[in-house]
Amino acid sequence: MLQGTGSGVGKSLLTAAFCRLARRRGIDVAPFKGQNMSNNAAVTANGGEIGRAQALQARASGIAPHVDMNPVLLKPLADTRSEVVRLGRTDREATDLPWRERKPRLWPVVTGALARLRDRFELVIAEGAGSPAETNLRDCDIVNMAVARHTRAAVVLIADIDRGGAFASLYGTWALLSAADRALFRGFILNRFRGDPELLAPAPDTLRDRTGVPVLGVVPWINHNLPEEDGGPALADGPDAAPVIAVAAYPRAANLDDLDPLRREPALRLRWIRRPRDLTALTAPPGLAAMILPGSRNTLDDLRWMKRTGLADAIRALARDGIPVVGLCAGYQIMGRRIADPEGIEGGGEEVGLGILEVATELAPAKEVRRTRARIADDPPRWLEGEEEESVDGYEIHHGRTRAAPALRPWLADGPRGLGHADGAHWGCYLHGAFGNDRLRTAWLRSLGLRAGTESWHGAVDRELDRLADIVERCLDADAVFADVLAQMTWRK
Repeated sequence: MLQGTGSGVGKSLLTAAFCRLARRRGIDVAPFKGQNMSNNAAVTANGGEIGRAQALQARASGIAPHVDMNPVLLKPLADTRSEVVRLGRTDREATDLPWRERKPRLWPVVTGALARLRDRFELVIAEGAGSPAETNLRDCDIVNMAVARHTRAAVVLIADIDRGGAFASLYGTWALLSAADRALFRGFILNRFRGDPELLAPAPDTLRDRTGVPVLGVVPWINHNLPEEDGGPALADGPDAAPVIAVAAYPRAANLDDLDPLRREPALRLRWIRRPRDLTALTAPPGLAAMILPGSRNTLDDLRWMKRTGLADAIRALARDGIPVVGLCAGYQIMGRRIADPEGIEGGGEEVGLGILEVATELAPAKEVRRTRARIADDPPRWLEGEEEESVDGYEIHHGRTRAAPALRPWLADGPRGLGHADGAHWGCYLHGAFGNDRLRTAWLRSLGLRAGTESWHGAVDRELDRLADIVERCLDADAVFADVLAQMTWRK
């Protein structure tokens, strides 16, 4: 089990690396995170939601993602309220429970999912959340030491040394745990180190002398192009001369992995936009190529935020000036004339949209969650001419039912279901992962006057996973880490 001294120390990526290293050794391995909190979800083959980090870890393991890998997913709706997704489906009763009252309902779900994975796989690599030393949360823990104690897992604790205070964080975390919990620790990892590891002496030895726990390795800062658990302030660092694709940074932006295929493209830069002045700063050459409205976990609140900040009016002006505007899922809804929430799914109410597309949306209690293979219509937007009837793979997660004006035909459909509409250069759709389709992404960038890279997106992800595993293997004694598992496999054979 990989735990961390805090959030964002690199647990998810190191878990993916460990999964790939185990797979290379012929171990049937699966990832697991009892409870994750993220608005960036992936969809399994049976239409369940899990954290996208666990989906990436499943890919590193060479297996399909499954809801048992992340049995509880919390999707923040506001600062003090989260939707609870249990085994891939919304659990409304758990959502309405106070935080500290959820454990009796959710702990059996966590242990049941873990038991099923342990029956199917030779090794489960579990990931913790935040820090195991949060003493205020210990009584309701279902993701950190509760999992480690339940499974007698070998625990490795990770610290982000780039933040500073790594040795104090490792020691402090260890010191705040009980003797029984400390006994499960097998090693520490110092992650994201920039510099000469020899300069760390004698701190690793001092830490081992005080805790009895060795430092297993020092992992360098790794610049990678793998999807992150959550978005960051800088989406891409392309050349200064590259045009910009702006992304609206509303507070509840979700499913930001939609942007990852664009983030890799060398001919452009992606930038978060929070205020109209952020757009004004992009008017100088090479200028603004397009505007993207991403998904959202609270569409109405994010639309209201756009209106308060003036960003809604600024984006309308961009559309009138001919700058292409693209909406993904909630962004597609926001581009329409109206969004209504009569059932109170996101708090209730109704809002006038941006009016860029002649569509209207009504939120409904039933959530559409599925993997989807859609097709481009036989009369697509001009930038997709030549791609008629091509398939586009992705997934859907939405509450909305969107209807278009009679004259507006869908450009993307799954059988009779229209999944997106366009008006000239402006378009939207419900299909997350659309830009992961190389031909669609290439065609859209070409329409912006940009040349797409030649590398396949999905192939690039696998190559990055291999590169990540290579780096981690050079920094750790990976054979020693997996020795007990390999020994058991040999005994069974």
